[in-house]
Parts: sequence; structure tokens; C-alpha cells
Amino acid sequence: MHNSQFKMIENPRFNRLKLLLGDDVLNCVMSKRVIVFGVGGVGSWCAESLVRSGICDITLVDADKVCVTNINRQLLATTSTIDGVKVEVMKRRLLDINPDAQVTALEKRYDESTASRFNLNDYDYVIDAIDTLADKALLIRNACDSSATLFASMGAALKTDSSRISVAEFWKVQGCPLAAALRRRFKRSGQSPSRKFKCVYSDEIFPNRGGDVEADGSMTFNKVAINGTLAHTTAIFGLKLAELVITDVLKRK
Repeated sequence: MHNSQFKMIENPRFNRLKLLLGDDVLNCVMSKRVIVFGVGGVGSWCAESLVRSGICDITLVDADKVCVTNINRQLLATTSTIDGVKVEVMKRRLLDINPDAQVTALEKRYDESTASRFNLNDYDYVIDAIDTLADKALLIRNACDSSATLFASMGAALKTDSSRISVAEFWKVQGCPLAAALRRRFKRSGQSPSRKFKCVYSDEIFPNRGGDVEADGSMTFNKVAINGTLAHTTAIFGLKLAELVITDVLKRK
């Protein structure tokens, strides 16, 4: 154990984790490196849960800025953070939770032009919380080709019933339009993920009941549509992703 890690594991902020997990498992959790792509309605909750659960080396990737319409569901979005760079706002929050953590904020979009700048083999876990189809498909393929373990979020919009949020292997996900669109894309291109990976998803499709939403200043990266969202469902997606990381460490340990 490095001196810095020993210092962190002995800090009272981790007492309840030590009580539940024991020193050996907590030490293992603290040694893992995680990269989170997308720190919006799903990724922000995932990142915070990971740091509160002992992850001490986390990289945040997102090109977006906080918009007023993010406030209903994104952990980092408040009236005081509007127009802030999301990864920088999230970094400040995570360091306020654990000042000894190594938090890297990358204001970037993951796409064909930037993917080569990321060495996913440097990480133990890759979290996909991207909601743009092409970028998500690219990340999934590249993460599956790496040595890292991938956990991905499927569509978290248009959900109200948290009891229907579940986890399944990607090819077994049913009832999620985003997962179906990804599978069609992989099959058409002939470039499917090289291995299996787990996803958080819901088979619920709760229709938008309000009128059309005009352009609101948020970055949409060519999304097909803007859909309604709720904090409790997007948060649970993110918390389930964090759970997958921690339980995977427990299983391996």
C-alpha cells in the first residue's frame, strides 16, 4: 500500500466503508482506476457514488457545460454552476468529498477524432454514460478491445418507475430503444463488440406529455430527440453503474 493510500484508508471519512468491506477489500477498491465518459444525468451520480465508495483515481470526460435545463436531474447542476464546464464543476465537488483523490477532468468529446488520445488500457473500469449513438458505439467497441472492464448505461430518459431499472448483458437487454439502435448499428457495420459487457437499462417507455421543447442552449451533439427525464431514475442508473464497479471488485477479491 502506498503512503498516500494508507493515509486515505485511515481517514475517518472511510470508517463506514472499512466496517462493511474490511481493510483488504477497501484497499483494493482504492487501488482501481476508473474513467467515466459523460457526467450528465447518469454519469454525475455514478462518479460521486464511486468516490464516496473509495475510488481514489477517477477521470471525467465530457465536452458539455452546465445548462439551466440540467438542474432537474444532474447532480452537478445548480443555479450557481450554470455555464460552468461540467467536468471542472464535478471535479471540484469530488475533491470536496475526498481532497486526497486523483481527479482528472477532460473537457473533450469522445468521437472518431479524439478516441486515439485515450488509452483505455490504463484503466481498470470504463463507464459509458454517453447518449450520442455514434460516439457510444465507438466507445463500446474500443472499451471491449481493451483490458478494462466496461459497464454501460442504456437510455435513461422517459423513465418514471425505478423498479424496472435492471442490469443485463448487452445482447440480452430487452425493451430499450437505445440498446436496439446500438445492436442494429453494430450488425450493419459488421463491427460488433469483441466481448460481452453488462448494461443498466429499463424496459419502460413513458411518453413525453408536454409540448415540444425549443432549443435551450444545451449541447446535444446531434441527438435525434430531446426527451423528458426525472432525477430519481437517471440517478439510479448512475448508482447502479457504481454498484457494478464495487461489486465487481468484491467478486474478484
